[in-house]
Amino acid sequence: MELIVARPEGLYCTAGDFYIDPWRPVDRAVITHAHSDHARVGHGHYLAHTDSEGTLRARLGADIPLQTLPYGEAIEHKGVRISLHPAGHVLGSAQVRLEHGGRVWVASGDYKLEDDGTCAPFEPVRCDTFITESTFGLPIYRWPAQPVLFAEIDAWWRTNAAAGRASVLLGYAFGKAQRILHGVDSSIGPIVVHGAVEPLNAVYRAAGVRLPPTLRVTDPGVDAALLKTALVVAPPSAQGTPWIRRFGNYSDGFASGWMQLRGTRRRRGVDKGFVMSDHADWPGLQRAIGATGAECVYVTHGSVAVMVRWLAEQGLDARSFKTEYGDEDGETAPAAEPAGQGA
Repeated sequence: MELIVARPEGLYCTAGDFYIDPWRPVDRAVITHAHSDHARVGHGHYLAHTDSEGTLRARLGADIPLQTLPYGEAIEHKGVRISLHPAGHVLGSAQVRLEHGGRVWVASGDYKLEDDGTCAPFEPVRCDTFITESTFGLPIYRWPAQPVLFAEIDAWWRTNAAAGRASVLLGYAFGKAQRILHGVDSSIGPIVVHGAVEPLNAVYRAAGVRLPPTLRVTDPGVDAALLKTALVVAPPSAQGTPWIRRFGNYSDGFASGWMQLRGTRRRRGVDKGFVMSDHADWPGLQRAIGATGAECVYVTHGSVAVMVRWLAEQGLDARSFKTEYGDEDGETAPAAEPAGQGA
C-alpha cells in the first residue's frame, strides 16, 4: 500500500490516518504553509511549523486547534514518524517528511530554492518518494538572481521618485509583499502598504524578520507630498480600486513569476513587470528533485504532464496526483498562459 494516496478530501497518509493540506474538512491535517489554497478552515486538528502559527491564526481563527513543531523535530502518530523541514516558500513553510515501515516519503508543499531572507531557506530531504509541485515546470521559467531583481525594482522606484510620482508595486500580501519590503533600498523614500499587507508584516516582524518601517495611507503625515516619492506595496486585488486611485499620477508594477512571459505585463495593464516568484523555477525544480535521491516522484499542480515526462526521461518512476492547489496563493496564471495555477 502507498503511504500517501489521493482522496477527494486531499492527500491522505494511509498508515497515519491524516491528511496533508486537505482542501475539504478532515479530522487531522498537516499544513505545509498558510496560503489559503493549502490551509483551509474546518479541520479538527492542525499540525504546522511554529512560524506558521501567526499567519494560520490570523487567517483561520485565533482558536483553531493548532499544534506546532520546529523544523527537524519529529513526532510519531499511529506508527508514522512525522517531521517538518524548510521549504523556503514563505514564513513557516515546510516540507513534510513521513517515515513508516522503512519507507520515507516527503511532501514538499510549495517551495523555492533561493534564500530570500524572509524565511528559513529550502533544505533537501533524502527520501524514497518525493511529492513536488510544478507551478513553473516549463524550461522558459528561470528567475533572475535577487540582487539583479532588486536593483531593477530600486531603479524603477528611484526614477519615479525623481519625477514626483508614486511607485505602486502589486504583489501578494502574504510572502511576496514581505520579500519586496525586505529587499528594496528603503533609503529611496517612504514605504506605504495596503491594509491587507500590514497585519502580515506584523507576523513577520514578530518572527524576527527585518522589514523597514511602513506607513498606512491613513497615518498622520501621509500627504500628497510624501506620496510623490513613496513605494506603495499592495495586493493585486487593489488594482483599479478607489484606494489605488488616491495616488494620482503613479507608475504601477506587478511582481510575479508570470512576468517571465511576453505579453503578460500588457494583459495585467501595468507599466512594469518584475519577475519574482515564491516558487521554484525550472532549474530549481530539477535541482530540488535530484537532491532528494528519490526514485519515485509524484507531481502536483502546474505543468504536471511536462514534468512527469521529463522525470520519466531521467529514469525515474514519475506519477501525478490530482489536487486542488494553486488557485489562491497569489499569482493565478493569466488565462492565455499554459502553465497551470499558482505562483
